[in-house]
Amino acid sequence: MDFTTFAHSVQANVARVIIGKAEATELLLAALLAEGHVLLEDVPGIGKTTLAKALARSLDCSFARIQFTPDLLPSDVTGVNLYNQRRQEFEFRPGPTFSQILLADEINRATPRTQSALLEAMQERQVTVDGQTYPLPRPFLVLATQNPIELEGTFPLPEAQVDRFLMQVKLGYPTEAQEDEILLRYQRAEPLADLKPVATVADLLELQGGVKEIHVSADVRHYIVRVTRATREHGAVTLGVSPRGTLALFKASQALAALAGRDYVIPALWDFAGKGHI
Repeated sequence: MDFTTFAHSVQANVARVIIGKAEATELLLAALLAEGHVLLEDVPGIGKTTLAKALARSLDCSFARIQFTPDLLPSDVTGVNLYNQRRQEFEFRPGPTFSQILLADEINRATPRTQSALLEAMQERQVTVDGQTYPLPRPFLVLATQNPIELEGTFPLPEAQVDRFLMQVKLGYPTEAQEDEILLRYQRAEPLADLKPVATVADLLELQGGVKEIHVSADVRHYIVRVTRATREHGAVTLGVSPRGTLALFKASQALAALAGRDYVIPALWDFAGKGHI
């Protein structure tokens, strides 16, 4: 499967469930191809959870959801060693982190200690419990949500965690016509229940490898470096982009170029509404 067929198939399939979110879907696909993670920040009821489920089903990926709360423990996220009385030994019970698409719902409601349980998983694609390291399945995408309005009972995300997100995406409210279409579509059926995969995990892994072959010229590479370094030197910016952020921008540009049907990166803004460059 080529990138164009992959993008069109997944976007059309997700659009059967989520109406009017083509831009967000494309950004999620770019993050997935670039092996990054996404922070979905918006008010409740916009469709963040539904979008995550629709993406997982479209790609035939395993899916897990963690509802982050103040009493959530790190072991609830990563897993725990339990004693097996029959075998007379401890055995590891994997947590929800061991899924290909993980929805960390309202991540800022958990304590910083529990939030930090995802740091190793997001960066190194592995989990360490009691000194034993376990690899996570591939692909691995964390979709975390947070409500930017409600601050009571929340904990700010540590910079180390924020830095591990490739993108911060806002869905926004639908238009009047889109909201009317939502009512019609959900009147008698639940579209998500009947959603079938349009790509396989093998297809996705192959395309992730193909993204690395997208050409980035020396001029574009230097431009990316200059852009990120400028954030560290600007007086209005307290903390500039890290080298990890520079690499993330590089990978995201390759993924977006591939989804646009190009085998090279250009230094241009992407106009999602008009589907062209500006």
